[in-house]
Amino acid sequence: MRDRIQQATKDAMKSGDKRRLSTLRLVSAAIKDRDIAARVDEKGHATGRDRIDDAEILQLLQKMIRQRRDSIEVYTQGGRAELAEQEAAEIAIIEEFLPKQMSEAEIKDAATKAIAELGAGGLKDMGRVMGVLKERFPGVMDFGKASGMVKELLK
Repeated sequence: MRDRIQQATKDAMKSGDKRRLSTLRLVSAAIKDRDIAARVDEKGHATGRDRIDDAEILQLLQKMIRQRRDSIEVYTQGGRAELAEQEAAEIAIIEEFLPKQMSEAEIKDAATKAIAELGAGGLKDMGRVMGVLKERFPGVMDFGKASGMVKELLK
């Protein structure tokens, strides 16, 4: 994953694509920041880790996309279409590094199976169901959508 991002950054430099280059640099900086944070725990003790793994990079990229979607909403409400378009372009670039996302039908099917496996009977079991989904589908499931579906299924 890191190699793909690094190579894409080099390609963007060579081609002169400023939007792509700045977005990829933001991604690289966020990864580097997370790497540094992973070196120590919340008490300041060394963890023995010097970098985050690909699953954590996927989570980071998904978080960046969510932040940009929130920004698009704010910019659109504020009448700043040019800034909303800029955020949408950044989302498209970041999404290139994510695996293909599950469709709503696939999410619902996975949630239904997880509920059945755990024998979940109510909203009190939602945390356990979401934990299983997050463990099984990192990087490919939109957990915001999944959360809403699980809530509906458990009612």
